[in-house]
Amino acid sequence: MARATSVHVCSECGHETPRWAGQCPGCRAWNTLVEEARAAPGPAAGGRRGAGGGKALAPVALGDVKAEAVARLSTGVGELDRVLGGGVVPGSLVLIGGSPGIGKSTLTTMALANLVAAGRRTLYVSAEESAAQIKLRAERLGAAAHALRIPTIAETDLAAVLATLERERPEVCVVDSVQTLHSAALSGAPGSVGQVREVAGEIMRVAKQHGIAVLLVGHVTKEGALAGPRVLEHLVDCVLQFEGERERTYRTLRALKNRFGSTSEAGVFEMRSDGLVEVLDASARFVGEATRAPGSVVLAAMEGSRPLLVEVQALVSASDLEIPRRVVSGIDRNRLALVLAVLARHGGVGVGTSDVFVNVVGGVRVDEPGADLAVALAVASAARGVALTDAPDDPPLACFGELGLTGELRTVAHAERRVAEARKFGLATIVSPEAGTLRAALRALRVRERAREGQPAVAAL
Repeated sequence: MARATSVHVCSECGHETPRWAGQCPGCRAWNTLVEEARAAPGPAAGGRRGAGGGKALAPVALGDVKAEAVARLSTGVGELDRVLGGGVVPGSLVLIGGSPGIGKSTLTTMALANLVAAGRRTLYVSAEESAAQIKLRAERLGAAAHALRIPTIAETDLAAVLATLERERPEVCVVDSVQTLHSAALSGAPGSVGQVREVAGEIMRVAKQHGIAVLLVGHVTKEGALAGPRVLEHLVDCVLQFEGERERTYRTLRALKNRFGSTSEAGVFEMRSDGLVEVLDASARFVGEATRAPGSVVLAAMEGSRPLLVEVQALVSASDLEIPRRVVSGIDRNRLALVLAVLARHGGVGVGTSDVFVNVVGGVRVDEPGADLAVALAVASAARGVALTDAPDDPPLACFGELGLTGELRTVAHAERRVAEARKFGLATIVSPEAGTLRAALRALRVRERAREGQPAVAAL
């Protein structure tokens, strides 16, 4: 009787069964059995073997290992090279994820077009678009994109893709997307856990064997996480997340994992009619568009290792609901709840019966605690109806800092670089953790409020 080539494994408890079932026989969980390829028994090898039958390994001192320097391949897209750590490493697997329409295919097409112009051998494999559709997208990227080599049809068979890589031997290859490829060794549908794992594993084997740098385009779930099994992120060498909103022009590229570089870098792009354009000085655009109205403040944030000035806006209005709304865009909703609690307890600004809306302008997402003070000042300014600037022509107020639960301002990383970036664009008034407490940071707001009401200005709340 022929041995089965696949086995079904429970994603909850790891129980194996030769056939699929709706309920796992081990843990009784429903719909957790996924098909995986059965590992073939390895041939017997000579030499001394251990108790488990495997060949014993000969350890060496780490200092005796020779690590050869590998020349990276520059994609010609400076922001992408920055996030990758200087370029693409030959033989590496890079997974690029992002929501539909965010610009993943445009970014990879631009990178391959620049590599072709530099004399590199490339290949673009698409399982979602035909050759005619890819050409239509390349029309707006310039003449260099016309030299890309692509299969004439959209290929979803993994065996055909691997055979093409073996024959063409490109230096860089794009596979769009990994969730649409199908392996005949498994009976699951494309995109299932077993299929994605098998496809990524086989592509990695060919890429490492022939030194092909592969850029895998991946889908995301409705929560924004990469679709497919978590092992996919462990298999690849680098995981890039392309963030932004299709309605906004700005996009942010971040590294969630990078075996060949830092994960603290970020790239900023702007989507235009002719493709993605690198935003080399995003702070100038955000500061130039910043308003001086109540509820507006400039945050000196850090995007990786470089400072970025973005405008944070807040709107506080009376609510007609029993439970007021808390709507955010660009920051964590739970972080807003913390800031509002500290404002009410230690700042004397209560918005418990009002709707609060907070937005980071431009579609930028800020995930660092240094944005706490900017959110607090914007909400307090909106609630009081008082601008944070003395005159409409004055430069906007800049700030940064983390809020503690006891009302103190805590220091954040790279404070000197944040201050230098703000002063570079003429923002002389900067509120930082040196103010000490939230009440001290709100002092200027209360002074302006009293002056507007015709009352004597006070030095403290």
